[in-house]
Amino acid sequence: MRRAIAATLVATGVALVTPPTRVAAPGAAPLSAPSRRLKTRRVDDVVLGGSKDLEGDAKVGSAGFRQLVGLRGAADTEDEPLWKIRLQLTKPATWVPLIWGCACGAAASGNYHWPFLGGATLGEGAEDLAKALTIMVLSGPFATGFCQTINDWYDKDLDAINEPYRPIPSGRITEEEVFQQVYFLLAGTVVLGFGCDVWAGHDVLNNPLNSVGLLACFGAVVSYLYSAPPFKLKAEGWRGSFALGASYIALPWWCGQAMFGKVGEGAAGGELTFPVVVLTVLYSLAGVGIAIVNDFKSIEGDRELGLKSLPVEYGIDGAKYLTAGFIDVTQISVAAYLAYIGETTYALVLAGLIAPQIWAQTQYLLKDPVKYDVKYQGTAQPFLVFGILTTALAVSHHGGASLA
Repeated sequence: MRRAIAATLVATGVALVTPPTRVAAPGAAPLSAPSRRLKTRRVDDVVLGGSKDLEGDAKVGSAGFRQLVGLRGAADTEDEPLWKIRLQLTKPATWVPLIWGCACGAAASGNYHWPFLGGATLGEGAEDLAKALTIMVLSGPFATGFCQTINDWYDKDLDAINEPYRPIPSGRITEEEVFQQVYFLLAGTVVLGFGCDVWAGHDVLNNPLNSVGLLACFGAVVSYLYSAPPFKLKAEGWRGSFALGASYIALPWWCGQAMFGKVGEGAAGGELTFPVVVLTVLYSLAGVGIAIVNDFKSIEGDRELGLKSLPVEYGIDGAKYLTAGFIDVTQISVAAYLAYIGETTYALVLAGLIAPQIWAQTQYLLKDPVKYDVKYQGTAQPFLVFGILTTALAVSHHGGASLA
């Protein structure tokens, strides 16, 4: 079985870097020879390539850098190598929050060992580092890469309006090549997830909540439902925003904590428990605010295609105050909860991390969320993610005690 899985991954990996054959994606019409490149982009009123024509956050970094990591205002080039186009599809800029979330989950378990600290040996520290890196690769390049690739496929008409330089609407990658990448990343997500279960010694059937593989499969299903019709959660603002927020905060935390929890010891051993699940799901309400920020840049295309994103439903002014409210009220509530359960120091640290976020909202978000969306996130989100880590450390410090 293991050899068969390995052979499948190798074969798929070879396909990723070789010219496409004429095999249609599931449900698609047979592809003609040579494989057609999708030309859906609209360029009549879009000017790209020169930073002098870009405003606000589209000036962050070079156009080539923005293109590679998936930021707005990217370069529009024709002759890119296939590996680079594939990397652009996965939007590496979006990996970072999920990688951080895995680190927070590991911290919440209380079982991550640093070499020579707390009595840990070099071998124990090296193994925990290897586990952490594996779970980060799972959550970042594979799971998030799968999510972004399939999202770009189903958003190709929307991107033709909002971001015509993206690989699919610009015609720089074929339909077949897109689905090769989708299958490879999905297979890698599943194999890595259940491989982590084997490594950690999880009993998947008796304790499914702490199965990294099942959590990875759940995340893949949510990714598909988020992007693909007829479900397309993102087409309705509230459902889509919460699904995205939970995927950025709760899911990677769960994976990290499940990987490092002591098998069979429950809360006392740092395993993922139902109260922690509830806490992280509630914390994901802050992720709703982050999701709204991501929707500001797409408001023109959303309106044109009839998508009910929150900036479309409530207008830019209404949505920007919703964003600030979700982010601030959620974190203030978590800080109050930490104080309530006796973790006063962590509550005060979290409160201190909320203050600069409110300042960034007054300077960028509330002034012009379309123009300054990336600048706002670059200023405020480091404090938000350190707040998540602070909460994780509070959970670890609370140990086996009830979170109620």
